[in-house]
Amino acid sequence: MDNELLRSLAETCGTPFYVFDEDCVQSRMHDCLGIVGPSVRLCYSIKANPFLIPAMTGVVGTLEVCSPGELEICHALGVAPEAVLFSGVNKTAGDIERALDLGVRHFTCESPLHIRLLNEAALQRGLALPVLLRLTAGSQFGMDESDLRYAIQHRDETPGLSIRGIHYFSGTQQKRLNGQRKELAMLRALIDSLEADYGFKTQEIEYGAGLYFPYFEGEDDSDTLSPLRELAPDLQELAEHCRLTVEMGRFFASPCGTYVTRVCDTKVCKGTNIAILDGGMHHVNYYGGSMGMRVPHIDHLPVQPVPEDAADESWMLCGSLCTTADVLVRSIALRSLNPGDLLAFHNCGAYSVTEAPVLFLSRDLPKVILLRGGTALPVRDTLPAWQFNCPQQTKC
Repeated sequence: MDNELLRSLAETCGTPFYVFDEDCVQSRMHDCLGIVGPSVRLCYSIKANPFLIPAMTGVVGTLEVCSPGELEICHALGVAPEAVLFSGVNKTAGDIERALDLGVRHFTCESPLHIRLLNEAALQRGLALPVLLRLTAGSQFGMDESDLRYAIQHRDETPGLSIRGIHYFSGTQQKRLNGQRKELAMLRALIDSLEADYGFKTQEIEYGAGLYFPYFEGEDDSDTLSPLRELAPDLQELAEHCRLTVEMGRFFASPCGTYVTRVCDTKVCKGTNIAILDGGMHHVNYYGGSMGMRVPHIDHLPVQPVPEDAADESWMLCGSLCTTADVLVRSIALRSLNPGDLLAFHNCGAYSVTEAPVLFLSRDLPKVILLRGGTALPVRDTLPAWQFNCPQQTKC
């Protein structure tokens, strides 16, 4: 991300803000498509960053939504319903009806209840809904293999459903590819077993590969697409036996966003240099609890020229929240950090905008800016969080 552009946006729009580069994400997706080849399809899970939906539309074959709210976002943005896969661990009858009203026809089933609800809704409308049965990897997501097998063995009892195959996802940020290779081998053996036992031909598998993205200093980020390159032959082998879709969000979107915040105050507390920022942990979340002790890629954009003889100093970067948890970086070496300076946190294209605890302490949600063809397009103004936390008389 060009630092002069970030300075200009900060001057024009104020801070803090996210900026997401659509050209970057589209270029990355085309690279991914080139790596996996035509036999493997790609799916973008919009929970990583719904602001990238317009950039992803037309580049990936499928957008995965995991909640009624995400479904409404796709509808508001004019996403074609045939491009939507409605997933998620909690689907109610009302959620399914709304999705069907919007024209969505592809669903995952994460439990026997989902199978029953989708079948009933389909029969009422005279449909045969294509569904994927999600196989659990041991978490609360998906169903046990025994339930999956029962559904396939008794598929004639659910005429409203056309069981297409399997959805499987085990986790995220998996550094070693041995786990993914074992999972792909397991899925290959499973589809053979389902055909041998029940005469069921698996037509489709959606696989969440959970590939690793390097967020922090000291990690090798010379080629962030290398995990996909290494796994591509294994993916292509499975794609010879069924239609394979690889679903990811973090791996696709992470490098295509930057978060910019301003230094509001500096002080020394018991010998530690502390900078207070106008943002914080309610805006920046790389991966779970990995903030604080590790150093992400940050550019320091000073308001005044840094003296040539200025030495590096260790700084603790803290946000605006009244909690000791609001430490973005415990120690980073910076030269001549002063109030008014900008700090640009890179690789914020995934999850920060959706996963960080934005309502905590009722501080405003930051602006969101899209870069499209080099042009900055503000798409969300600052939102006052206090309104969400203020009790008001309402009806149930």
